[in-house]
Amino acid sequence: MDYKDYYKILGVDRNAPEKDIKKAYRSLARKYHPDVNPGDKAAEERFKEINEAYEVLADSAKRKKYDEFGSSWQQYQRAGGDPGGFDWSQWAGRAQPGGQRVHTEYVDINDILGGLGGRGRGNGGFSDFFEALFGGAAGRGGNWQAQAQPARGQDFEQVVEITLEEAMRGTTRLLQADGRRLEVKIPAGVDTGSRIRMAGEGAEGMGRGPKGDLYLRVQVQPHPRFQREGDDLRTSVPVDLYTAVLGGEVRVPTLTGNIMLKVPPETQNGRVFRLKGQGMPRLKSPDERGDLLATVEVTLPSNLSGKEKELFQDLAQLRA
Repeated sequence: MDYKDYYKILGVDRNAPEKDIKKAYRSLARKYHPDVNPGDKAAEERFKEINEAYEVLADSAKRKKYDEFGSSWQQYQRAGGDPGGFDWSQWAGRAQPGGQRVHTEYVDINDILGGLGGRGRGNGGFSDFFEALFGGAAGRGGNWQAQAQPARGQDFEQVVEITLEEAMRGTTRLLQADGRRLEVKIPAGVDTGSRIRMAGEGAEGMGRGPKGDLYLRVQVQPHPRFQREGDDLRTSVPVDLYTAVLGGEVRVPTLTGNIMLKVPPETQNGRVFRLKGQGMPRLKSPDERGDLLATVEVTLPSNLSGKEKELFQDLAQLRA
């Protein structure tokens, strides 16, 4: 078995953070993916190497094992395949009857190859070097056989944008996935960050394992009139000076139509009125709704006539 430099395969430094490793993997996996290079055996083998490297370096525990093991690999080679002073059992598992050691740990590729039909690995297994470290059964003489285990497929996540009106009443979206059309129902009351699970619509499982899931992450677009605060909404309501002073009614817009608000005399600018049940539906209790908080914005008259100015002057003198 030859030593494999997984860092060199991905083109990253040995101290590279996880985000750099993932970025390098995504770029290389897309470049050498079999769907992009049909019939190219060299690209297929390169794709397998890339997946194998990422399988190890993306997992902190396995990366640590690999880093520690690498310093002892030359010792293992010089010994002609006999581990000698190197404690091979810590990598190959506990001893079993008949002198055989079985490793039962399953390693999963935690990444999404979006747009490539859900195919994550290439055809075939990983190298003998990988199996020696992480997966397989070791007999005497250095012969290794991989022990496959069923594994659940990878989950996918997709952002879906909706309007505030759609979040109010609920809506549907049609998605294309591997040539299939999926109709997704988005319930009333969702907010930015809400996730909708579609069971079994993710990547294929391995070793007859179940498929992963598809998650839609909701992004509610900003609204020109309303600001959302949980299940409550905020808006501003213009009130003319005379209504603010003398009292009256003003029209308040909501997401379901206009309602009339009774403004008491001497209402100050910035006063907030809470309109019960005029906010957003509660996601887990759609029959209940939050409130609408309407902030008064007193508007002053403009283009005053001479007579109007005189009246305001008289009022000012009375208030002095």
